[in-house]
Amino acid sequence: MLSPIEKALFAFLALVCIVATINTFGQMVKIIMRGQGKLNLDELPRRMINGLVALFTQGRIIRHRKLSSIFHYFVAWGFIFYFLVNGIDIAEGLVTGFEFLPDHIIGDIYRFAADIFGALVLIGIIYFILRRFAWGDKALTARENVVLYPQARAGGISKDSFVVGLFILFHVGFRMMAAAFLIAQHGPDPSQPTANLIAQTFLAGGSEFALDFGWHFSWWVAVGLVVMFLPYFPYTKHAHLFMGPVNFMTRPDRTYLGQMFTLDFEDESIEQFGASSLFDLEQTKIVDAFACIMCNRCQEVCPAYTTGKELSPAALEINKRYHIRENMTAFANGAAETTPLLDYAISESAVWACTACGHCIDICPVGNTPMLDIMDIRRDQVLMASAFPNELKGAFVGMERMGNPWQSTEDRMEWAKPLDFDVPTVEENPDFEYLLWVGCAGAFNPDAQEVVRAVATIMHHAGVSFAVLGDAESCTGDSARRAGNEYLYYEMALGNIETLNAAGADKKRIVTSCPHCFTTIGKEYGELGGHYQVFHHTQLISDLVGRGKLRLNGSKLESVTFHDPCYLGRHNGVIAEPRDALAKAGATLLEMDRHGKDSFCCGAGGAQYWKEEEHGAQAVNANRFAEAQGTGASTLAVACPFCATMMLDANREKGEPMQVKDVAQVVLEAMQ
Repeated sequence: MLSPIEKALFAFLALVCIVATINTFGQMVKIIMRGQGKLNLDELPRRMINGLVALFTQGRIIRHRKLSSIFHYFVAWGFIFYFLVNGIDIAEGLVTGFEFLPDHIIGDIYRFAADIFGALVLIGIIYFILRRFAWGDKALTARENVVLYPQARAGGISKDSFVVGLFILFHVGFRMMAAAFLIAQHGPDPSQPTANLIAQTFLAGGSEFALDFGWHFSWWVAVGLVVMFLPYFPYTKHAHLFMGPVNFMTRPDRTYLGQMFTLDFEDESIEQFGASSLFDLEQTKIVDAFACIMCNRCQEVCPAYTTGKELSPAALEINKRYHIRENMTAFANGAAETTPLLDYAISESAVWACTACGHCIDICPVGNTPMLDIMDIRRDQVLMASAFPNELKGAFVGMERMGNPWQSTEDRMEWAKPLDFDVPTVEENPDFEYLLWVGCAGAFNPDAQEVVRAVATIMHHAGVSFAVLGDAESCTGDSARRAGNEYLYYEMALGNIETLNAAGADKKRIVTSCPHCFTTIGKEYGELGGHYQVFHHTQLISDLVGRGKLRLNGSKLESVTFHDPCYLGRHNGVIAEPRDALAKAGATLLEMDRHGKDSFCCGAGGAQYWKEEEHGAQAVNANRFAEAQGTGASTLAVACPFCATMMLDANREKGEPMQVKDVAQVVLEAMQ
């Protein structure tokens, strides 16, 4: 129980800190509100549940870094419970005669939970302090070729981590000591085993004055640290504790992991397309900066960073955060932002190194989307500054003038000529069950043509009624969009929607062998009014086998490793069907370490296919192929024409030690 003087002092301290907290949190809110669009607060009960799930699961961090994740759960769950503990501690210190249910089982359960959680927090935070400062975990640093804010590079991240670590250590540690001092004064308490042990081991026999002073001192340190730390919260990485759940709660609903939203080209009042500076970003992407825990998990899985490029998704968020922190008061008061993101947040090379694989989004425990920031910066570079890699010009011109990035003027039906059956167009078979979307790769890339022929042959032999658009088909615009040319994507999307609707595809099903076409038509055209049921050919094959429409001999007994395309597995969750089709074809599957949603990119996504790979230590496809070869499988199975090209190239460079085949080709062989 505090003395009247202590109560008055605490009331004064609390008042000062509350006013300061309202100010700093208010600054944070004002800065977020300066972003574009708005935070999503519709269907608030559902969104609040999303936030709570994110809070207690910690963004499912257990999927990676298992040991560190377990210790993080110790700290996070303990700190969450300490919201209750701190409230009761303050009440017990300020209210005369108040003790929380001293002779009640609920009180005993509460004290036991506070004791155990306190011990777990201390264990966890000691682990993290050792990991960063004693063991020097390299995963927590960035290479020198990555742009990192000067203050962050000069030890700012370590200092921030040290301050937060000591705050938690002292807060929880002294709270534990306060409990121990009370036990030493009033006798053993079995419901607080850790505090009991401390009291009996170190405090037994202490004088009444010493024990009373120890409790007062420990209470002041434990509670006072919280009160004084509150105004500082928005300046530290510890803000992720509440900004992470807020991020999950307020972000837009997406039809798939990395969905981009269409810019409004009809609104003549809009003068900026894409993001040049901080406040060109959407509000949710400014929340990202405050939510970032600086754990570098996204950096660890980034194919560009892994292969030595300048890109680190983590550095992008950290740089945004430090720039805000340096200008917090000015930005909150409405100061103009004149510094381009390319000046401090990310380098030009890093912007164009992104493969748009989405792994940074999928792995982030606080819901950040650095890939989408990069896509916005590309939009600004292409649409506003006309600054982009020269090689992309050819792809843009090809899509704009010839409807395909290959700039080919060939007939789109050339791929079908070697087949021993006729492939009907929608005019010839208007009652089709499936529209086979061939795609630009299937129409003009010789390797992809073989895959489309395999898909068509499988459908033909399974008795599936299908048709194609023929020369009416045009590029979906996926590469243009990921390269930042949103207007070209917009025009191509509107044209394709008109064509598809005229063919009646909106009332039928569409199947394609390209995960990028699968994603764009099925998940992105809906925003522009084009709503379609789209299936990847591995889904169709799996379904046909399951329904007995397709009989496979299953006797190949071929050892196969499967490379999950980013836009099939990670972005859209189609993971089981390709493996099911391979298994039914008799393949023995040997998984790579990085597979399913954790698959490593082939290096072609994000329009990389149409340009030279950014400078680094290794090519992305070489890294992935080495992993495939390491499984000992004789065949590398793919399910994307771009992945196929990248893996075939890597295979040739290694002297062709493996066979590279699409799942459809493996299945076709099993049919024969």
